[in-house]
Amino acid sequence: MSPYRVASRLLDRLRLDRLIDPLQPADGSPPRTLLAFFGWCLKGSWPVLGFAAFVSVLAGVIEVGSAFLLGLVVDGALRAGAGGLAQEWPLLLGVAAFFLVLRPLVFGASAAIQSLAVAPNVMPLVLSRLNRYALGHSVDFFDNDFAGRIAQKQMQTSRAVTDVTMEMINVVAFALASLVGAAALLMGIDWRIGAILSVWLVGYLLMIRWFMPRVRLRSGRRAAARAMVSGQIVDTITNIKTVKLFAHDAHEDSAANESMSAWRETAVHFGELATFFRFALMAVAGVVPVILIGSTLLLWNAGEVTAGAIAATGAVSLRIAQMTGWVSFVLMAIYANIGEVEDGMNTLTPAHRLTDSRHAKPLAVTEGAITFEDVRFAYGQRSGGVNGITLNVRGGEKIGIVGASGAGKSTLVNLLLRLYDPEGGRVEIDGQNIKMVTQDSLRAQIGTVTQETAMFNRSAFENIRYGTPGATLEEVQEAARRAEAHEFVLQLRDHKGRTGYDAHLGERGVKLSGGQRQRIALARAILKNAPILVLDEATSALDSEVEAAIQAALERVMEGKTVLAIAHRLSTIAQMDRIIVLDQGRIAEEGSHEALLAKGGLYARYWERQSGGFLNIQEAAE
Repeated sequence: MSPYRVASRLLDRLRLDRLIDPLQPADGSPPRTLLAFFGWCLKGSWPVLGFAAFVSVLAGVIEVGSAFLLGLVVDGALRAGAGGLAQEWPLLLGVAAFFLVLRPLVFGASAAIQSLAVAPNVMPLVLSRLNRYALGHSVDFFDNDFAGRIAQKQMQTSRAVTDVTMEMINVVAFALASLVGAAALLMGIDWRIGAILSVWLVGYLLMIRWFMPRVRLRSGRRAAARAMVSGQIVDTITNIKTVKLFAHDAHEDSAANESMSAWRETAVHFGELATFFRFALMAVAGVVPVILIGSTLLLWNAGEVTAGAIAATGAVSLRIAQMTGWVSFVLMAIYANIGEVEDGMNTLTPAHRLTDSRHAKPLAVTEGAITFEDVRFAYGQRSGGVNGITLNVRGGEKIGIVGASGAGKSTLVNLLLRLYDPEGGRVEIDGQNIKMVTQDSLRAQIGTVTQETAMFNRSAFENIRYGTPGATLEEVQEAARRAEAHEFVLQLRDHKGRTGYDAHLGERGVKLSGGQRQRIALARAILKNAPILVLDEATSALDSEVEAAIQAALERVMEGKTVLAIAHRLSTIAQMDRIIVLDQGRIAEEGSHEALLAKGGLYARYWERQSGGFLNIQEAAE
């Protein structure tokens, strides 16, 4: 068996990759100060990180020990003279064991703990926590930003935290141990040499102190500009069909180029600082061997130190000069990453606007009765949304909601789902204020089919059972049959050759027609079988033939449920128990289809102006 396989089996048995749980959650919200944020990101991994740092420190001490042993060998050789080197065999054997056994073992252990325990686990640990927290933001958080930018910030921040952690262990801990060890070694040779090194270190640290905050600031600006480029490009790709339909390739190219130019300016600004930093670094690093070796030679010439001291000092000074450049570039990378962390922290960690109450309990649905009590919400504006709506929906009652665009129909539904909190009034289900129940339990009790149907780039099977993760294939197929989706699903085939319920639907379901997407969404709601059902233009994308085919299925699905159905096509809600007519955020009329027609009001005018059962809302509202 080869040495590689032996080592591989040994590492497998040690299970270093399992020392950190990469998906363990963090308590509470991420702090908005840097050190506390790092603590939140890395919580649970500190014992392993501390051990990795200790091994790295040990490696740094071993490195200084190499120079010390070199000095001993030189002194031993001079002491023995030509032909008498064999007398120093214990020293030579010990030095050989140090370089052939101890040093490889320590450096190998450091590499193993960093490469197997730290590097593969820290990034998913941080990314999972940031993603979990981002998912807790309200809908308007995502509405106000680029989806690509948010995703980029999660990846960028988790990578930056990982890089900072790795470099602090691999370089900073190692370098500090090496410098402290070097200072101790030189002090042992002669305190004056140690003092000279200490003075140089002070000057070096002052230089670092001047550069690093500027690196941090410019890196943060560069990171923000880079994320904007990603956001712009992803936004264009997400809406590529619209771009093609309007022949706006050149326009989108120009917008992307503009954001790239802004990023380039920040990159050049950062590069100027990096150039100056490198020049200053090389100049300062060049001083070390000159002053240390020169001072030792003077002391040797005066007979105050041995020739071995010159060898040891030379080895240490050259190592420090080399390491100075290495460490400084790493420090610049660390501060650059810290700038990226701060930029990501500012984007991703605002407090959640919609949170569960500390005393929130799961929603208990007994009848499915819904109450809107003097509800007001205008999205933070002076007008729009709903204004003073009071509505009582009995358990099992079917309510149709109509009105002109902007009348408040979707707002009412969004408040029921608690995608937003009312600015006044309250919403109750079976007498329970929905602000006092958990959001997950609330939405678990409400099935929804919206006009803008949400699809994932996953299989048809996964999309249909999204609201019911434990559903079997047979249950998914039955729901699809009831939604008139089974036949077309069987005909699906994706670019990887997967077919039927295994075929992937493309990003946002782009491989399906609008009607097909809505039938998938209907199947999802049928399978979920929640006691409250919300239909927001659920059949708007269906042609008349398909709509007629699934209308009976919809009626069966609605049996025994409380239903709120928004529709412009009035024929789809004419059989509802009650119809609510909204106008400018208020309830203008309510009653059955026949009663509202007999009243001759706003609903009757809508009905008269519709063509083929479809309401020309804009014209009717004028």
